[in-house]
Amino acid sequence: MYSMKEACALTNMTYENLKFYCNEGLVPNVKRDSRNYRVFDEHDIKWIQSLNCLKSCGMSLAEMKTYLALCLAGEGTIPERKVILAEKKEALLQSIVELQKAVAFIDWKQGFYDDVLSGKTEYYSNLVPELMK
Repeated sequence: MYSMKEACALTNMTYENLKFYCNEGLVPNVKRDSRNYRVFDEHDIKWIQSLNCLKSCGMSLAEMKTYLALCLAGEGTIPERKVILAEKKEALLQSIVELQKAVAFIDWKQGFYDDVLSGKTEYYSNLVPELMK
């Protein structure tokens, strides 16, 4: 069994976040020791790590609660869980596309600045009327 502090270290979660998740019911069946402190087993640690992944996927607290309820309901809810994850995956893939566009713009802009600084290209600006091309 792991203490809160140990669980936080194993899951890369702050004490406050783990306590919040426990209080919100996102870590089901939390056990307590003789001093009434929360303790966690390996299954809890793996689930908390899963919560971190779900959060990274952009899942809201309400969505995590829905997903947890489906998990607790058993194998029959796997199709619903797959739909939830597929929707999150699609949103993440779209975010990746947008981030790639942003990186491409930065690469282009830095290339433009390099060309200006090397004298290869004359400077112009779309913001300053007298420097527009």
